[in-house]
Amino acid sequence: MKRISMLEERNLELVEETRRVEGEKRFVEGEMLRLQKELKRLKAELERLKAPPLIIGQIKDMLADGRVVVKSSTGPDFIVNISDYVPKENIEVGARVALNKQTLAVMGVLPPSLDPIVIGAEIIDKPEISYLDIGGLEPQTVEIREAVEDPLLRPELYKKVGIDPPKGVLLVGPPGTGKTLLAKAVAHQTHATFIRFVGSELVQKYIGEGARLVRELFDLARQKAPSIVFIDELDSIGAKRLDMATSGDREVQRTLMQLLAELDGFNPLGDVKIIGATNRPDILDEALLRPGRFDRIIEIPIPNVDARTEIFKIHTRKMNIDNTIDAHDLAQKTEGSTGAEIKAMCTEAGMFAIRDNRDMVTLADFEKAIVKVMHHGDELGKQAEPGPMFA
Repeated sequence: MKRISMLEERNLELVEETRRVEGEKRFVEGEMLRLQKELKRLKAELERLKAPPLIIGQIKDMLADGRVVVKSSTGPDFIVNISDYVPKENIEVGARVALNKQTLAVMGVLPPSLDPIVIGAEIIDKPEISYLDIGGLEPQTVEIREAVEDPLLRPELYKKVGIDPPKGVLLVGPPGTGKTLLAKAVAHQTHATFIRFVGSELVQKYIGEGARLVRELFDLARQKAPSIVFIDELDSIGAKRLDMATSGDREVQRTLMQLLAELDGFNPLGDVKIIGATNRPDILDEALLRPGRFDRIIEIPIPNVDARTEIFKIHTRKMNIDNTIDAHDLAQKTEGSTGAEIKAMCTEAGMFAIRDNRDMVTLADFEKAIVKVMHHGDELGKQAEPGPMFA
């Protein structure tokens, strides 16, 4: 009996050992399979890295026999074949393609190229500025809504009347009067993509670069439609063309001509609108101002007393101010001030209160702020006594 029990124990040990070996075998087989997959991946990656580089080209024409005429980045034009792996529906004139380095065959279709400057011009987040944040510009607001907002939101009205809306709107006025605010408010109201460019960014060093940026800027606007293109400081590229010009001036003129061509090519009832802004309309080229381009010119004047009152109410509605402060009285004391200057006055008044460790802004704070902003006073530490203007 003792011998039988020993044999049974030995058999159990052998069974356990067998199970252990089989488990190790399965683990080794799994690890081998994983390493084989990793080896295959590394071989494919190595082959991919060893593949010859491709040349960027552009399709210029499509021939009846299935071949295409391409212009490579090296310069000449070539008649080449198309790889069977490239979908034929993606092949069209003007498309960017990748070409084999040896045969120059079309190996793939690339997405359109946009300059990083152009891509960075798009304002991703919708502007938070609304018409309620703009004071004293009611007539100008009506005009820009008619020219930009209505064609985007209610194009059928223009079709029923039988007229085309303005292609471009030009905002002119002194600095700080609200030109940029108006453009942002329209973009907010229409829920359109807002693309903002400063005119000087379109001035480039090399010949043709500025014109290319203008072309890509409007290509981006069409892709992101409905969109509003806002070109600030338009006079930097739209100045009058002169006979006596340097090479730099001629490049600016080429950029201007490309802008004129893009304006002429726009569908007035399309989903893309352009707004320009400048404080020097006297130096703009006449070609920009003729009907059919920037054919609605909206003048943004220095605010009068009623407009200044509205602006003061807008900038003080979120401030903790003394109940005795009257916006109309403040407006009467700031003759000739712009909206930007009024905003600076409200900020300075709040800074005076903070300096005195107060959480409420008083009339004295506003009086000192008006002196500082309008008369370019000394530092905040100087205790300026109210002058005759506050009598």
